Amino acid sequence: MSATYLDQAFQGTAFADTPAALVAKADIVLAVQPPSVEAVKAMKPGAVLISFVYGAQNPALVAALRDGKITAFAMERIPRISRAQAMDALSSQAALAGYYAPLLGAVHMPRILPMMTTAVGSLRAATVLVMGLGVAGLSALATAHRLGAITEGYDVRPETAEQAQSLGAKFVDTGVDARGEGGYARELTAEEQAKVREALSRHIAQADMIVTTAAVPGRRAPILISAEQIAAMKPGAVIVDLGAESGGNCEGTRPGETVTVGPVTILGPLNVPSALAQHASELYAKNVLNLVTLFVKDGAIALDFDDEVIAGTVLTHSGEIRDEGVRKAVEKIDTSCVEAAK
Repeated sequence: MSATYLDQAFQGTAFADTPAALVAKADIVLAVQPPSVEAVKAMKPGAVLISFVYGAQNPALVAALRDGKITAFAMERIPRISRAQAMDALSSQAALAGYYAPLLGAVHMPRILPMMTTAVGSLRAATVLVMGLGVAGLSALATAHRLGAITEGYDVRPETAEQAQSLGAKFVDTGVDARGEGGYARELTAEEQAKVREALSRHIAQADMIVTTAAVPGRRAPILISAEQIAAMKPGAVIVDLGAESGGNCEGTRPGETVTVGPVTILGPLNVPSALAQHASELYAKNVLNLVTLFVKDGAIALDFDDEVIAGTVLTHSGEIRDEGVRKAVEKIDTSCVEAAK
Protein backbone atom coordinates (compact mmCIF):
# COMPACT_ATOMS: atom_id res chain seq x y z
CA MET A 1 0.00 0.00 0.00
CA SER A 2 2.78 2.45 0.84
CA ALA A 3 4.07 2.10 -2.73
CA THR A 4 0.50 2.85 -3.97
CA TYR A 5 0.14 -0.46 -5.83
CA LEU A 6 -3.45 -1.56 -5.22
CA ASP A 7 -4.95 -5.05 -5.53
CA GLN A 8 -6.39 -4.23 -8.95
CA ALA A 9 -2.88 -3.96 -10.37
CA PHE A 10 -2.30 -7.65 -9.69
CA GLN A 11 -5.41 -9.03 -11.44
CA GLY A 12 -4.48 -12.06 -13.52
CA THR A 13 -1.29 -12.66 -11.54
CA ALA A 14 -0.58 -16.13 -10.14
CA PHE A 15 -0.18 -16.24 -6.37
CA ALA A 16 1.33 -18.90 -4.10
CA ASP A 17 0.91 -19.69 -0.41
CA THR A 18 4.65 -19.56 0.27
CA PRO A 19 7.68 -17.89 -1.36
CA ALA A 20 9.20 -21.33 -1.94
CA ALA A 21 6.20 -22.48 -3.95
CA LEU A 22 6.39 -19.34 -6.07
CA VAL A 23 10.10 -19.37 -6.90
CA ALA A 24 10.17 -23.12 -7.59
CA LYS A 25 8.54 -22.56 -10.99
CA ALA A 26 10.27 -19.33 -11.98
CA ASP A 27 12.99 -18.97 -14.60
CA ILE A 28 13.80 -15.46 -13.33
CA VAL A 29 13.27 -14.34 -9.72
CA LEU A 30 13.25 -10.61 -8.97
CA ALA A 31 13.81 -9.32 -5.44
CA VAL A 32 14.93 -6.22 -3.59
CA GLN A 33 16.57 -7.45 -0.38
CA PRO A 34 18.85 -10.52 -0.31
CA PRO A 35 16.65 -13.64 -0.31
CA SER A 36 16.80 -16.25 2.43
CA VAL A 37 18.87 -19.40 2.00
CA GLU A 38 15.61 -21.37 2.15
CA ALA A 39 14.15 -19.39 -0.76
CA VAL A 40 17.28 -19.97 -2.84
CA LYS A 41 17.18 -23.71 -2.14
CA ALA A 42 13.61 -23.76 -3.47
CA MET A 43 14.67 -22.27 -6.82
CA LYS A 44 15.14 -24.61 -9.74
CA PRO A 45 18.73 -25.24 -10.91
CA GLY A 46 19.85 -22.80 -13.57
CA ALA A 47 17.30 -20.14 -12.66
CA VAL A 48 18.23 -16.45 -12.64
CA LEU A 49 18.07 -14.25 -9.54
CA ILE A 50 18.15 -10.45 -9.75
CA SER A 51 18.47 -8.82 -6.34
CA PHE A 52 20.77 -7.00 -3.99
CA VAL A 53 22.97 -9.78 -2.58
CA TYR A 54 25.89 -8.17 -0.69
CA GLY A 55 27.90 -11.34 -1.06
CA ALA A 56 30.78 -10.46 1.28
CA GLN A 57 28.30 -9.96 4.13
CA ASN A 58 26.17 -13.00 3.20
CA PRO A 59 28.53 -15.91 2.45
CA ALA A 60 25.93 -18.55 3.39
CA LEU A 61 23.55 -17.08 0.82
CA VAL A 62 26.24 -17.08 -1.86
CA ALA A 63 27.08 -20.70 -1.02
CA ALA A 64 23.43 -21.61 -1.56
CA LEU A 65 23.38 -19.76 -4.89
CA ARG A 66 26.53 -21.60 -5.96
CA ASP A 67 25.25 -25.00 -4.88
CA GLY A 68 21.91 -24.42 -6.62
CA LYS A 69 23.68 -23.40 -9.84
CA ILE A 70 21.76 -20.13 -9.75
CA THR A 71 22.83 -17.27 -12.00
CA ALA A 72 22.74 -14.40 -9.53
CA PHE A 73 22.81 -10.81 -10.73
CA ALA A 74 23.85 -8.76 -7.69
CA MET A 75 22.42 -5.28 -8.19
CA GLU A 76 25.10 -3.68 -6.03
CA ARG A 77 27.68 -4.87 -8.59
CA ILE A 78 26.30 -2.91 -11.56
CA PRO A 79 29.39 -1.26 -13.12
CA ARG A 80 29.70 2.51 -12.78
CA ILE A 81 29.83 3.11 -16.54
CA SER A 82 27.69 5.29 -18.81
CA ARG A 83 25.74 2.51 -20.53
CA ALA A 84 24.83 0.92 -17.20
CA GLN A 85 23.42 4.08 -15.59
CA ALA A 86 19.83 3.07 -16.38
CA MET A 87 20.39 -0.17 -14.43
CA ASP A 88 22.25 1.35 -11.47
CA ALA A 89 19.88 0.71 -8.57
CA LEU A 90 22.43 1.80 -5.97
CA SER A 91 22.46 5.27 -7.50
CA SER A 92 18.70 5.56 -7.96
CA GLN A 93 18.02 4.53 -4.37
CA ALA A 94 20.87 6.68 -3.04
CA ALA A 95 19.39 9.73 -4.76
CA LEU A 96 16.13 9.19 -2.86
CA ALA A 97 17.93 8.58 0.44
CA GLY A 98 19.95 11.76 -0.02
CA TYR A 99 16.85 13.77 -0.84
CA TYR A 100 15.08 12.50 2.28
CA ALA A 101 17.94 12.91 4.78
CA PRO A 102 17.70 16.72 5.29
CA LEU A 103 13.91 16.42 5.60
CA LEU A 104 14.37 13.80 8.30
CA GLY A 105 16.96 15.92 10.06
CA ALA A 106 14.79 19.03 9.89
CA VAL A 107 12.01 17.28 11.82
CA HIS A 108 14.41 16.69 14.72
CA MET A 109 15.93 20.18 14.77
CA PRO A 110 14.79 22.78 17.32
CA ARG A 111 15.09 25.50 14.68
CA ILE A 112 14.16 26.24 11.07
CA LEU A 113 16.45 25.84 8.07
CA PRO A 114 15.93 29.06 6.05
CA MET A 115 16.54 32.63 7.07
CA MET A 116 13.30 34.27 8.20
CA THR A 117 12.56 37.92 8.83
CA THR A 118 9.82 38.69 11.35
CA ALA A 119 8.45 41.78 13.08
CA VAL A 120 10.65 41.06 16.09
CA GLY A 121 13.86 40.35 14.20
CA SER A 122 15.52 37.96 11.80
CA LEU A 123 16.34 34.28 12.21
CA ARG A 124 19.55 33.24 10.52
CA ALA A 125 19.70 30.30 8.15
CA ALA A 126 20.92 26.96 9.47
CA THR A 127 24.23 25.53 8.28
CA VAL A 128 24.06 22.02 6.80
CA LEU A 129 27.29 20.07 6.26
CA VAL A 130 27.14 17.03 3.96
CA MET A 131 30.04 14.58 4.26
CA GLY A 132 30.50 12.28 1.29
CA LEU A 133 29.53 13.70 -2.10
CA GLY A 134 28.43 10.68 -4.08
CA VAL A 135 24.90 10.43 -5.42
CA ALA A 136 23.32 10.52 -1.95
CA GLY A 137 25.46 13.40 -0.74
CA LEU A 138 24.83 15.60 -3.76
CA SER A 139 21.11 14.89 -3.50
CA ALA A 140 21.21 15.88 0.18
CA LEU A 141 23.01 19.12 -0.67
CA ALA A 142 20.39 19.96 -3.27
CA THR A 143 17.52 19.39 -0.83
CA ALA A 144 19.15 21.39 1.96
CA HIS A 145 19.83 24.27 -0.43
CA ARG A 146 16.22 24.24 -1.66
CA LEU A 147 15.08 24.41 1.96
CA GLY A 148 17.06 27.61 2.42
CA ALA A 149 20.02 26.35 4.45
CA ILE A 150 23.63 27.47 4.11
CA THR A 151 25.29 24.37 2.67
CA GLU A 152 28.80 22.95 2.85
CA GLY A 153 30.04 19.75 1.26
CA TYR A 154 33.06 17.56 1.92
CA ASP A 155 34.54 14.58 0.12
CA VAL A 156 38.01 13.05 -0.04
CA ARG A 157 37.74 13.16 -3.85
CA PRO A 158 38.68 16.71 -4.97
CA GLU A 159 36.81 16.34 -8.27
CA THR A 160 33.52 16.59 -6.35
CA ALA A 161 34.22 20.24 -5.48
CA GLU A 162 32.77 21.54 -8.74
CA GLN A 163 29.66 19.38 -8.32
CA ALA A 164 29.06 20.72 -4.80
CA GLN A 165 29.58 24.30 -5.90
CA SER A 166 27.13 23.86 -8.78
CA LEU A 167 24.48 23.09 -6.14
CA GLY A 168 25.19 26.30 -4.24
CA ALA A 169 27.41 24.73 -1.58
CA LYS A 170 30.84 25.67 -0.29
CA PHE A 171 33.36 22.84 -0.71
CA VAL A 172 35.49 22.00 2.34
CA ASP A 173 39.00 21.21 1.08
CA THR A 174 41.13 19.22 3.54
CA GLY A 175 44.07 18.74 1.19
CA VAL A 176 43.65 14.94 1.12
CA ASP A 177 43.06 13.17 -2.22
CA ALA A 178 41.64 9.66 -1.82
CA ARG A 179 40.24 8.88 -5.23
CA GLY A 180 39.62 5.16 -5.63
CA GLU A 181 38.31 2.80 -8.29
CA GLY A 182 34.79 2.62 -9.67
CA GLY A 183 33.81 6.09 -8.51
CA TYR A 184 34.37 5.26 -4.84
CA ALA A 185 36.89 6.70 -2.41
CA ARG A 186 39.74 4.50 -1.20
CA GLU A 187 40.34 3.88 2.48
CA LEU A 188 42.38 6.61 4.20
CA THR A 189 45.65 5.97 5.98
CA ALA A 190 45.88 6.80 9.69
CA GLU A 191 47.90 9.93 8.87
CA GLU A 192 45.32 11.07 6.31
CA GLN A 193 42.49 10.42 8.76
CA ALA A 194 44.17 12.64 11.35
CA LYS A 195 44.68 15.43 8.80
CA VAL A 196 41.06 15.27 7.66
CA ARG A 197 39.74 15.18 11.23
CA GLU A 198 41.70 18.30 12.15
CA ALA A 199 40.55 20.21 9.05
CA LEU A 200 36.89 19.25 9.51
CA SER A 201 36.56 19.85 13.25
CA ARG A 202 35.73 23.55 12.90
CA HIS A 203 33.09 22.91 10.25
CA ILE A 204 31.53 20.11 12.32
CA ALA A 205 31.39 22.36 15.39
CA GLN A 206 29.62 25.12 13.44
CA ALA A 207 27.02 22.92 11.71
CA ASP A 208 23.37 22.82 12.74
CA MET A 209 22.83 19.62 10.75
CA ILE A 210 25.27 17.08 9.33
CA VAL A 211 24.39 14.41 6.78
CA THR A 212 26.98 11.63 6.40
CA THR A 213 26.91 9.30 3.39
CA ALA A 214 30.36 7.67 3.19
CA ALA A 215 30.59 3.99 2.28
CA VAL A 216 33.27 1.54 1.15
CA PRO A 217 31.88 -1.42 -0.86
CA GLY A 218 31.96 -4.65 1.14
CA ARG A 219 33.50 -2.96 4.17
CA ARG A 220 32.34 -1.26 7.35
CA ALA A 221 31.42 2.39 6.86
CA PRO A 222 34.33 4.70 7.72
CA ILE A 223 34.12 6.80 10.88
CA LEU A 224 33.91 10.46 9.86
CA ILE A 225 32.86 12.06 13.15
CA SER A 226 34.51 11.14 16.45
CA ALA A 227 32.99 11.27 19.92
CA GLU A 228 35.24 14.23 20.68
CA GLN A 229 33.92 16.14 17.67
CA ILE A 230 30.31 15.33 18.61
CA ALA A 231 30.91 16.72 22.11
CA ALA A 232 32.07 20.01 20.57
CA MET A 233 28.95 20.48 18.41
CA LYS A 234 26.18 23.00 19.03
CA PRO A 235 23.39 22.11 21.44
CA GLY A 236 20.43 20.97 19.35
CA ALA A 237 22.55 19.96 16.35
CA VAL A 238 21.42 16.91 14.39
CA ILE A 239 23.39 14.23 12.54
CA VAL A 240 21.65 12.06 9.93
CA ASP A 241 23.93 9.06 9.38
CA LEU A 242 23.10 7.41 6.04
CA GLY A 243 26.01 5.05 6.63
CA ALA A 244 24.14 3.38 9.49
CA GLU A 245 23.37 0.21 7.52
CA SER A 246 27.12 -0.45 7.27
CA GLY A 247 27.84 0.39 10.90
CA GLY A 248 27.65 4.18 10.76
CA ASN A 249 29.89 7.16 10.01
CA CYS A 250 29.73 8.48 13.60
CA GLU A 251 31.05 6.95 16.80
CA GLY A 252 27.69 7.49 18.49
CA THR A 253 25.49 6.00 15.77
CA ARG A 254 23.18 3.12 16.65
CA PRO A 255 21.79 1.59 13.44
CA GLY A 256 18.01 1.81 13.35
CA GLU A 257 17.79 4.13 16.34
CA THR A 258 17.64 7.84 17.19
CA VAL A 259 19.88 8.67 20.13
CA THR A 260 21.04 11.75 22.02
CA VAL A 261 24.78 11.95 22.59
CA GLY A 262 25.69 14.97 24.68
CA PRO A 263 24.16 18.00 22.95
CA VAL A 264 23.53 16.20 19.65
CA THR A 265 20.73 14.05 18.21
CA ILE A 266 22.08 11.25 16.00
CA LEU A 267 19.76 9.46 13.59
CA GLY A 268 20.79 6.06 12.23
CA PRO A 269 17.99 5.31 9.73
CA LEU A 270 17.85 1.99 7.88
CA ASN A 271 16.41 1.32 4.42
CA VAL A 272 15.73 5.02 3.91
CA PRO A 273 14.32 4.67 0.35
CA SER A 274 11.41 2.66 1.78
CA ALA A 275 10.14 5.91 3.32
CA LEU A 276 9.55 7.03 -0.28
CA ALA A 277 8.13 3.68 -1.36
CA GLN A 278 6.28 4.82 -4.47
CA HIS A 279 9.25 6.38 -6.21
CA ALA A 280 11.71 3.85 -4.79
CA SER A 281 9.62 1.06 -6.35
CA GLU A 282 9.26 2.87 -9.67
CA LEU A 283 12.99 3.51 -10.00
CA TYR A 284 14.04 0.02 -8.92
CA ALA A 285 11.53 -1.58 -11.30
CA LYS A 286 12.96 0.43 -14.20
CA ASN A 287 16.53 -0.49 -13.19
CA VAL A 288 15.63 -4.19 -13.16
CA LEU A 289 13.68 -4.00 -16.44
CA ASN A 290 16.64 -2.40 -18.19
CA LEU A 291 18.89 -5.18 -16.90
CA VAL A 292 16.51 -7.96 -17.94
CA THR A 293 16.21 -6.61 -21.48
CA LEU A 294 19.99 -6.88 -21.73
CA PHE A 295 20.02 -10.68 -21.55
CA VAL A 296 16.49 -11.82 -22.47
CA LYS A 297 16.14 -12.01 -26.25
CA ASP A 298 12.97 -13.25 -27.97
CA GLY A 299 11.72 -14.74 -24.72
CA ALA A 300 14.91 -16.71 -24.04
CA ILE A 301 17.78 -16.11 -21.60
CA ALA A 302 21.02 -15.40 -23.47
CA LEU A 303 24.00 -14.55 -21.27
CA ASP A 304 26.93 -12.87 -23.01
CA PHE A 305 29.85 -12.67 -20.59
CA ASP A 306 31.76 -10.53 -23.07
CA ASP A 307 29.30 -7.80 -22.11
CA GLU A 308 30.95 -5.86 -19.28
CA VAL A 309 27.63 -5.18 -17.56
CA ILE A 310 26.71 -8.86 -17.41
CA ALA A 311 30.26 -9.92 -16.54
CA GLY A 312 30.51 -7.34 -13.79
CA THR A 313 27.09 -7.94 -12.25
CA VAL A 314 26.80 -11.74 -12.21
CA LEU A 315 28.08 -13.06 -8.88
CA THR A 316 27.37 -16.78 -9.32
CA HIS A 317 26.87 -18.87 -12.45
CA SER A 318 26.91 -22.61 -13.17
CA GLY A 319 28.15 -23.45 -9.69
CA GLU A 320 30.97 -20.89 -9.71
CA ILE A 321 31.50 -17.71 -7.67
CA ARG A 322 32.82 -15.00 -9.97
CA ASP A 323 34.26 -12.64 -7.32
CA GLU A 324 37.52 -13.61 -5.62
CA GLY A 325 36.84 -11.77 -2.36
CA VAL A 326 33.39 -13.28 -1.99
CA ARG A 327 34.74 -16.70 -2.96
CA LYS A 328 37.25 -16.54 -0.12
CA ALA A 329 34.50 -15.57 2.35
CA VAL A 330 32.44 -18.57 1.24
CA GLU A 331 35.45 -20.89 1.44
CA LYS A 332 35.83 -19.94 5.10
CA ILE A 333 32.33 -21.15 5.95
CA ASP A 334 32.85 -24.24 3.77
CA THR A 335 35.97 -25.06 5.81
CA SER A 336 34.12 -24.45 9.07
CA CYS A 337 31.34 -26.83 8.03
CA VAL A 338 33.83 -29.55 7.10
CA GLU A 339 35.68 -29.22 10.39
CA ALA A 340 32.42 -29.27 12.34
CA ALA A 341 31.41 -32.49 10.59
CA LYS A 342 34.61 -34.31 11.59
